Amino acid sequence: MPRGKYTNHKGRNRKFTSPEELEEQRKQEELKKKWRKEHGDESSSEEESEGNKSGSDDSDDSESDEDHPTKAKGVSGLIEVENPNRVVKKNKKLSNLNTITEGEKPQLSRREREEIERQRAAAAYQKAHAEGKTDQARADLARLAIIRQQREEAAKRRETEKTAKEATTKKK
Repeated sequence: MPRGKYTNHKGRNRKFTSPEELEEQRKQEELKKKWRKEHGDESSSEEESEGNKSGSDDSDDSESDEDHPTKAKGVSGLIEVENPNRVVKKNKKLSNLNTITEGEKPQLSRREREEIERQRAAAAYQKAHAEGKTDQARADLARLAIIRQQREEAAKRRETEKTAKEATTKKK
């Protein structure tokens, strides 16, 4: 045993159960089970679980497992708590899975939805712009009309100057 300042007290008072005590406890439990069977009190969950284990593995066992949930150990069986974050995995049948995927659209993420909406808006704007329904399209068309008018006036001026030059050259 260390005589220093720091001593560890773990394991000092360990006590092990003797094999005789374990055997006696097992015998007492067997006696209790026999008494219960004789008196018709078979509501014990231990008997049901041992009956399932000792019996042959039939389809009856799987059906009884589905009907009756397993008994919770300790205090968790007494306290019923619903965790909103816990996701219970549901088994899906293959036949139902095919019908579900055909009928419903796949769920898109927020970013994907926004991107699709942005593309639709851009396409609608381009269509309206091509038809001349947007403010920018109207402004562009007005600018084009002004430019066409200026070019026509410039062409008329050139034409009049040309005719004036020809007339002056003919007079000489």
